[in-house]
Amino acid sequence: MINIHKEVYGQGKPVVLIHGWAMHTGIWRKFAQQLAQHYQVICLDLPGHGLSESVEPYALQQVTDALIDAMPESTACVLGWSLGATVAISLARHYPQRVNALILIAGNPRFVQDGHWVGIQPKLLKDFANNLSINFSVTLIRFLALQVNSLPEGKALLKELKIAMKECDPPVGKVLQGGLDILSQTDLRDDLVSLNCPISIIQGDNDSLVPVQASLDMQKIKPACQLNIIEGAGHVPFLSHQSQLIKIINHFL
Repeated sequence: MINIHKEVYGQGKPVVLIHGWAMHTGIWRKFAQQLAQHYQVICLDLPGHGLSESVEPYALQQVTDALIDAMPESTACVLGWSLGATVAISLARHYPQRVNALILIAGNPRFVQDGHWVGIQPKLLKDFANNLSINFSVTLIRFLALQVNSLPEGKALLKELKIAMKECDPPVGKVLQGGLDILSQTDLRDDLVSLNCPISIIQGDNDSLVPVQASLDMQKIKPACQLNIIEGAGHVPFLSHQSQLIKIINHFL
């Protein structure tokens, strides 16, 4: 069993927060503390991110198995953002007895474009992978900028993201590459359809990484999903539209 770092706030129904690629629990902190007024909020560092030990090989199943050991023994709602949403779906699929609800923020069971499925352009992820070995820090900053550059408050949000990122050493190249491989290779559409737990999809209409159409298509293949599109939000609504997001979560849970 590897060590998974966690931060816990509040009391009540447990809600597990799983962050995105190259981030760590610090990115959630303000949002988590607000959400903890209603629930027990458990923020987990993905393997190899923040203060968590890594897994080998760095693949979705190994990441999923590592996180389940850090989750509450009772059932919990799992809230995943971006790459964290992919992991959340995998947790619900492989450990249904431990996950009683899913909240997917800026997530997608198939992250890249595939036939008629709308997703991120595969070239963008390939460029990130290639640039990691050339200029590590610039590549991460570019990724962060993509998440907020369409928003009026983008500069302030980018500054907040950079500060959070600097709390911990960045993941090593192997971990970052493994995360990109998960995003580019994973297809959990059938897994999503097979799930029996309640699912909430939350999407910003200005998200420059995950197209709004992807969330609409998720609801098409899983009509029971609750879909909320936040007007004016980008890829990080928990920073830009915190109050609205908490209202959506409270209504869902």
